[in-house]
Amino acid sequence: MSERFFNCSLKSYNSFGLEARAVQLWCLDSLEEFEPMQKDGAPALLLSGGSNVLLLGDVPGLVLHSRLKGIRMLDRDETRVLVRAAGGEGWHEFVRHCLAEGYYGLENLALIPGTVGAAPVQNIGAYGIELAERVACVEALELSTGRMHRFSRADCEFGYRDSIFKREPRDRYLITAVEFLLDLKPSVNTRYAALANELAAAGISAPTPGDVFDAICRVRRSKLPDPAQLGNAGSFFKNPSVTEAQYLELKDCEPGLVAYPLPGAGYKLAAGWLIERCGLRGQRRGAVGVHERQSLVLVNYGGGSGQEILALAREVQERVLERFGVALEAEVRLVGSVT
Repeated sequence: MSERFFNCSLKSYNSFGLEARAVQLWCLDSLEEFEPMQKDGAPALLLSGGSNVLLLGDVPGLVLHSRLKGIRMLDRDETRVLVRAAGGEGWHEFVRHCLAEGYYGLENLALIPGTVGAAPVQNIGAYGIELAERVACVEALELSTGRMHRFSRADCEFGYRDSIFKREPRDRYLITAVEFLLDLKPSVNTRYAALANELAAAGISAPTPGDVFDAICRVRRSKLPDPAQLGNAGSFFKNPSVTEAQYLELKDCEPGLVAYPLPGAGYKLAAGWLIERCGLRGQRRGAVGVHERQSLVLVNYGGGSGQEILALAREVQERVLERFGVALEAEVRLVGSVT
């Protein structure tokens, strides 16, 4: 049964653990209970796991939280399977479910916080793969009309940490389900150095998808804080891309520069390395700070505000720009006004 709450705390609905309030929170359990929202009304804020959101203050309008559940196999042949998952399913739990069923291809995305419905918005990616590689289609509800839409992979316009759902008008669609095309025959991607090193350290030379899943969970837990224990939204910034000329110029000044060649041309820089070289790793500003093990992660030690985290993020951006001439872009969505 769907529920509505008024003047409700959102602290448990955002992974930073920030205290913010919503005029109204609507927890949706069933599409049959959905009521179309007026086009001329204030847009609703879609808040799933809240793992990629920075709340800068109270939310004056409606917050819609999906609790839609369900996972089922739609079709299969000798090599592949089409699996449908409702938007309210937890992402990591869904990856683990697929592995248990013998559906392969999502192992590298293990332990990413959030929900299935939020995953396409950001086109989540880690350890050598992106969600877009496995999406068959996305089903979404248009909030103003109540109409259902199906988006093919091409329709989603996936990019690096980007999709059509992330661009304006934001919060137009609630992603109700995602269909994935997965493999029935084990195949692993271990090209990412940290993953390959972890498998080697464990003495695994011919890893199974289960080995990859376990290794990635170990690596992520060793580097990234658990939001249940220390408020954070994972990687706060995107890894910036530069031209080959910019890369070579930076490489001359910083021989240890961490970068990866991009298909076609240019390089992607490791934002965490840039931040660390600026001496910001482990730095604290009151109740917020840069994580001591992973500079790409900003944390709330308890009692911090979204405005304090934003101020820290801007300090990080300014320091990196001043030293390297590289602009860092926030991966986390900012909700609210700057004070």
